[in-house]
Amino acid sequence: MNIEKEIFKRGSIDLNQLIRYGFLKERNIYHYSKVFMRHFRADVFVTSDGQVTGKVYDLDMNDEYVNFRNDEFTGFARKVREEYILILKDIANHVLIPKYFIFEQANRITNLIVEKYKVYPEFLWDRSPGYGVFRNSRSGKWFGAILNVDKSKIIHNLSGEIEIINLKLDDKVFESLNIKGIYPAYHMNKKSWVSVILDDTLSDEEIMRLVDISYEQALLSGSWIIPANPKCYDVIDAFSKSDVIMWHQDIKVIVGDFVYIYLTKPYQAILFQCEVIEADILDLDNSLSMKIKLLKKYDVNEFPISKLNLYGVKSVRSARSIPKGLAEELKK
Repeated sequence: MNIEKEIFKRGSIDLNQLIRYGFLKERNIYHYSKVFMRHFRADVFVTSDGQVTGKVYDLDMNDEYVNFRNDEFTGFARKVREEYILILKDIANHVLIPKYFIFEQANRITNLIVEKYKVYPEFLWDRSPGYGVFRNSRSGKWFGAILNVDKSKIIHNLSGEIEIINLKLDDKVFESLNIKGIYPAYHMNKKSWVSVILDDTLSDEEIMRLVDISYEQALLSGSWIIPANPKCYDVIDAFSKSDVIMWHQDIKVIVGDFVYIYLTKPYQAILFQCEVIEADILDLDNSLSMKIKLLKKYDVNEFPISKLNLYGVKSVRSARSIPKGLAEELKK
């Protein structure tokens, strides 16, 4: 691993800040020296186009010290390496103009997403600091993720760091895989997601068309089962008086989601299909409610718990999402 390249890869260098930090300029090269561990000197060089190199000298031997570059070495060499990295990181913290990602197309696509959808990448994992995800601002669902990976994860027999964007295309996955630059999704469900390499194989415009599809997929209405205890609330009577009622909201729903009301004993069956027509209504006690509209009534024998079991729903103790197969059956 090139230590300097790794530390300075997520930004562009402000040359003016180099001078403020203590670098000296000679022609087109900026040079900085620092003595560390009493017997070593770090010399860091930055070219006018932002390329960073460095050397470490053993002052006692008056010679260049190179063992620290072997990350397999332990003991004294590792200590020199760690101290040198701290020097580089301090320089980077003072002179780098940060970028979200490493490669230019990844940053261009990010800027286009921010401009169009007003959402920014979220970096959620300490172990993978370069992984940034994008959420649909209405539904909170992911519609994209930019990851830095080794090319071998995407294309066999090739190596080298690349960045990809994972996009959710669902029924367009199969046809998309015939396009150069699009591959089966890395680290995601390959039936719904694809990985697009951000190396300008596809133009920004082509990638943004796929981003638009993924953003819309994240807006598609969800389907939920919500239990109701008839001993606590007579929902049958409520719907006999009005097809629109208020309901306590303890799940992340959006307008357009389907809500299926499951009545507990003595019914133990789904009896109502509803649509969320208003969500996130703040009550006086600071709890949330939603407004739902009745779309369909089911006979008690149509979707009893025994039938729900066939789709993997073993019990309905709290609100939960509905398996895709069951959702399709309920909507018939």
